[in-house]
Amino acid sequence: MAFDLEQGLRTAFQDKLRLQKVPAWDATMLPPTTRLLLKRREVVELERALQRQREEFWQRMERLAQRQKQLGQRREQLQDLILKFDAFLKALVARQEQALRREDRARAQVAEQDAEVSRLCQELAGLQWHREHLAQRLRSLHSFGEYLRDVLARMGQFQSVPAMVSHFRVLVGARALLAQQAEARREKLAQGRAQLQRYQEEAGSELLRTKDELAQLRAQLEATHRDVLQEESHWAHIQSTATQKTLLLGQIKLAVQNLLQLATARLKVPMDVALEDTEAQLDMVLLCMQDLAAICAELCPGQLRLCPPCLPVATSHRGAKVAPSQE
Repeated sequence: MAFDLEQGLRTAFQDKLRLQKVPAWDATMLPPTTRLLLKRREVVELERALQRQREEFWQRMERLAQRQKQLGQRREQLQDLILKFDAFLKALVARQEQALRREDRARAQVAEQDAEVSRLCQELAGLQWHREHLAQRLRSLHSFGEYLRDVLARMGQFQSVPAMVSHFRVLVGARALLAQQAEARREKLAQGRAQLQRYQEEAGSELLRTKDELAQLRAQLEATHRDVLQEESHWAHIQSTATQKTLLLGQIKLAVQNLLQLATARLKVPMDVALEDTEAQLDMVLLCMQDLAAICAELCPGQLRLCPPCLPVATSHRGAKVAPSQE
């Protein structure tokens, strides 16, 4: 928009600056002073036209500045109006919301009041019905009141009917308390009986279990007794066998000692063997028998077939062979 305005001003200024056409003069025919005056006149006219153009331009610029200023003021006024209108709309919306809330509260209060009225009406109807019921009951109990007054007049123990009724109420309460205590005692007795029954059942089961354990222990005792008898008989057999073996061993030792004494006495060999060393004694007897066999072989060479077979060479308990020169 500013470019179009500048272009229009430039076009108008050029139109204003256009020189008016003057009749053609023959420059050669005019004198120099005339030509100079004409030039000065043209220059003055151009300066005047230019000054007018400048004044018009500045006037137009001032009008444009005033117009722009007015537009700015108008814009500010419009913005103020817009802000005021927005504030007015917000206030209007807030007032509408407040009015709606007040209306809702009023409706809620009306509904609550209606509900309260309905409840009070129902309560009033209930109270009226209860009143009628009490009136009917009072009419029905009127004869009992007369009866109580007659009883009071006959007994002479109480001063008024309420005192007599309160006394009987105390008696009824005491009776109810006694009945409650009796019921509690019956319940306690039933619990005691149930507990006794449970204890009896537990004792019976414990007795049966104890009897079973006793029978098992008796069976184990009998089995252990049989095992003991069997072990005792086995031990007696072992002892008798050991005794027999001991006797046999003693006999063998005596026989070996006798043989050793006979052999050493016959061969005149020194007996340097311990009496308890039976194996060494047997070795010594074997050596003596081998020596006797060797002597027999030397004395009767033709009768070797009649001699017993040669026994293996035996050694004494010291490992030394008996020499033939010791015969």
